[in-house]
Amino acid sequence: MKLRSLFVVVALLVAVSSFSQTLFTYGKKSVDAGEFLKAFNKNNTTTGNNKAKAINEYLVQYIKSKLRMAEAYERRYDTLTHIKMEVGNLRSQIAENYMSDPELINRMTKEAFDRSLKDVRFSHIFISFTNAAGAMDTLSATTRKNDLLKRLAKGEDFGTLAQQLSDDAASKATKGDAGFITVFTLPYEFENAIYNTPVGKYSAAIRSKSGFHIFKKTEERKAVGKIKAQQILLALQPGSDEASKKAIAAKADSLYKELVKGAAFSQLAVAFSNDYISAANSGIMSEIGVGQYDGAFEKVLWSLPKDGAISKPFQTAHGWHILKRVSVKPVVAIATDKANQQDLQQKIMADGRWRASKDFIYAKIASSGRYKKLAYSDAGLRAFADNQLDLKSMNGIEFSSTTKLFTIGDTSYDATSLINYGKSFRYKNDGTGVKTLDQLTDEWTKNAMYTYYKAHLEDFNEEFNNQMKEFMDGNLFFEIMQQEVWNKAQADSVALASLYNNNKKNYQWKQSADAVIFFCSDSVTARQLFTAIKTNPLDWKNAVAHYPETVIADSSRYEWEQLPNLNKSIPRPGMITTPLVNRNDNTVSFAYIIATYPHPMQRSYAEAKGLVINDYQALLEKNWDEALSKKYPVVVDKKVLAAISK
Repeated sequence: MKLRSLFVVVALLVAVSSFSQTLFTYGKKSVDAGEFLKAFNKNNTTTGNNKAKAINEYLVQYIKSKLRMAEAYERRYDTLTHIKMEVGNLRSQIAENYMSDPELINRMTKEAFDRSLKDVRFSHIFISFTNAAGAMDTLSATTRKNDLLKRLAKGEDFGTLAQQLSDDAASKATKGDAGFITVFTLPYEFENAIYNTPVGKYSAAIRSKSGFHIFKKTEERKAVGKIKAQQILLALQPGSDEASKKAIAAKADSLYKELVKGAAFSQLAVAFSNDYISAANSGIMSEIGVGQYDGAFEKVLWSLPKDGAISKPFQTAHGWHILKRVSVKPVVAIATDKANQQDLQQKIMADGRWRASKDFIYAKIASSGRYKKLAYSDAGLRAFADNQLDLKSMNGIEFSSTTKLFTIGDTSYDATSLINYGKSFRYKNDGTGVKTLDQLTDEWTKNAMYTYYKAHLEDFNEEFNNQMKEFMDGNLFFEIMQQEVWNKAQADSVALASLYNNNKKNYQWKQSADAVIFFCSDSVTARQLFTAIKTNPLDWKNAVAHYPETVIADSSRYEWEQLPNLNKSIPRPGMITTPLVNRNDNTVSFAYIIATYPHPMQRSYAEAKGLVINDYQALLEKNWDEALSKKYPVVVDKKVLAAISK
């Protein structure tokens, strides 16, 4: 066993060594085995066990593309205005996707998974920035918040204070109790505050756009997952009088009695429920996770003991409900479950929490050695800032507006840049006053780092760099192929005619037919059109006109093997082939035969032109590849090729 393990290790070391070795050179450039294999694995579509053959065939095409790209760069096509514009447009579209910490998603996925395993019950007190008169009053709200925290610190009951002081009507009614939540139920900053607070304790005050929030974690339980249920809702209309409320309650009781007797829940939901969305689906609601509905509703829902259990009628602010449990889907408790990981990551991306941290950018800039803080007088900068921002006297202190404070790469940032930033972003977002000079300097420095990082993203993110390089190469490849092959093949009428005349035997019609082929987007359309054309073939144009969006008709001359579903039949005028379904996209095609030509015939130049252009393109490519091979001589290392082909 030890000897076998040694052989495995040696084989792996040989393989890794081979990947880093040069596979081939072309001119003064080289490609290592790893770069080639990355492209091969990405683009190779062949199947089977003959890997060596597939690699050799792909290598031929890969070398051709490398020579063409070398010529495109040699001609500086990458500096063409339209190429630079297209690449710049793509960069601006995708750069923001790479401005987050690559490791942050993994950390947040683990955090989300851990949180998904337990549900948390919490209470909530809200202090609004809007006062009783409807005006913004952050100072008063801050004072109220501070007083509240002092009372909590003294041991006063959270529920009592919520009832007395919370500006959230729901909190007042429930003494702050907000029920259970799970991961992704609340905004990330609230979720963090609740999950990171020990049971029985309350959080620090969390500031939002509307006010201050204080949370108390009251309970934890193993996550219950998601539940599917049916509902009958008898809604209470706004302003309903007592008689109306009693009538609805009585109706709910009567429906419950019918259910107990065996009435079908789905039928009663369709007939009586005011939840029109679920009623249209036999009362079945969308899958419900923890924290989606109010506490009273969820309490009854999760108390149903088994599938098929039906609740007694109960009342919420919306009216009277009767629920039936259909099924429960437990949370995924396996950390390595790929589907669950992908689901969590999609929610993280949609949630926006992954955008929060930019610290990794500042760390990368600092660790790269590109950021250098320069020597200057702190007192001088402070006096200069006071003078520029508050018109204070500098009291004889000398400090130049052009004094450089730091550099990032080749870019310098001076005191004037800091002052300009301060004039735009001097005030705190919450309206509580101005930022200190230290705060402004820190923000300005980080903003400069962020801007630099984004402008030089290729240097910091390999995946982004590869994507941009692939896009540039793709544009250059298209450009040079257009110049060297495609445009010439289309425009050189003399060469095309000569190629046709010298090779007429290559441009023969096999057995052929004049026909119309109908391409339909779906089977229903195909069936209807087929019936119409079979009834009156000569009127096929009018039949097609009824399907402008779903049918394409192509009238031309085709060789028999090109006709759909002809199989071994011999076509005859008036024949309509049976519809053929394309299993890849479920489109359908069939043909109407107008005339047949059972013997081979010479194609005219007009009939053969498409084939002639293809052949001329192939000839141009062949001659061009030979010229490029002379300009950029290729040398393949056979030993490295043999090693990666195993």
